[in-house]
Amino acid sequence: MLNWDTMFASRSSLMRASEIRELLKLLDQPDIISFAGGIPDPALFPAEEFQRAYADIFSGAAVNSALQYSVSEGYKPLREWLIGQMGALGIPCGLDNVFIVSGSQQGLDYLGKLFLSPNDTALVTWPTYLGALQAFNAYEPAYDQLTPSGNRTPESYRVAAAAAGGKVKFAYLSADFSNPTGETVDLAGRKRVLALAEELDIAVIEDAAYQSLRYDGEPILPILALEIAEKGHINDTRTIYCGSFSKTLAPGLRVGFIVANAPVIRKLVLMKQAADLHSSTINQMAILDVAVRGFDTQVVKIKAVYSHRRDCMLAALEKYMPKGTSWTKPEGGMFIWITLPEGMDGAKLLAKSLETAKVAFVPGKAFFADGSGANTFRVSFSCANEQMIEDGISRLGRLITDEIGG
Repeated sequence: MLNWDTMFASRSSLMRASEIRELLKLLDQPDIISFAGGIPDPALFPAEEFQRAYADIFSGAAVNSALQYSVSEGYKPLREWLIGQMGALGIPCGLDNVFIVSGSQQGLDYLGKLFLSPNDTALVTWPTYLGALQAFNAYEPAYDQLTPSGNRTPESYRVAAAAAGGKVKFAYLSADFSNPTGETVDLAGRKRVLALAEELDIAVIEDAAYQSLRYDGEPILPILALEIAEKGHINDTRTIYCGSFSKTLAPGLRVGFIVANAPVIRKLVLMKQAADLHSSTINQMAILDVAVRGFDTQVVKIKAVYSHRRDCMLAALEKYMPKGTSWTKPEGGMFIWITLPEGMDGAKLLAKSLETAKVAFVPGKAFFADGSGANTFRVSFSCANEQMIEDGISRLGRLITDEIGG
């Protein structure tokens, strides 16, 4: 019998199945209330608009180009539309600064491949987006903790990276309503990250997957916008902005984008040519059609629904969670982060919850590069209606109360 493990590259041992992908399978079980998957509510997809967009493509002269090979940089009219969107965020840019990827997850994979040699260090928050860790792990990095609100010295990062056998290569963070905590990095924290990157001469990867989903509070300029304001031109910046249509229009179409200085974009295009040549042209055309006709209207619609569900979940947590637990209060996004009393284990709690309470969530340990965070877990409100939230959080509250002996 063949032993494939002896033939695989050593880096394959670092690849792990996503706990979230596995938990999504629970959505098909009717007796489970799932707060696990941070996915958009399919009832909010602009399905009719996409039906019309694809029909228009197939009935028009553009159908041949929609079904043909295309340029690796992405569909030019979509990139031009994105230039306008970026300008509204304080990120003036040109076509050479915009690159289309097959979902922002592909962008993270490309960036890991571009920057990380084995044993190089990636700075990430504790906790951080699990998908980013999965993307970077394939390139065999070390990790160190990025603390936007802290005062750790650049030299301490250099020393730790050298001890790990490499150099610090980038800082990765989601500044707005992060996955998994829902927290937002304040203006001072964003400036500290930029200052640290300047001192270390590294890139900043700004994951802006949830940037459009602000429900209250004042918007804060993206890190890339702050850097452009300081340096004058995007081609003088070190921040790489990763965006997506998955949370606003439709994740199944797998259309994301990267906005960065032209030399980085040129390297990423070469990676695209070696990987899948280009992202789906017809999907890019459909995304553009729907976006032009009503992107802002769609965003307003989903924000109204998600903000209400967030409020319901925060109210339920306040009502049902026992003393000793705490949680974040996000101004946007799809997630709330819950911290249990020390000594409790989120993974063990999940096992009991699935058996007795019939409620799913994501244990927090998976989001920590160092394997800590056992007493935390993530819940999402995006796909749960009011009754599900009330019932699910009340069940979880009773279960946690029983566990701590309350």
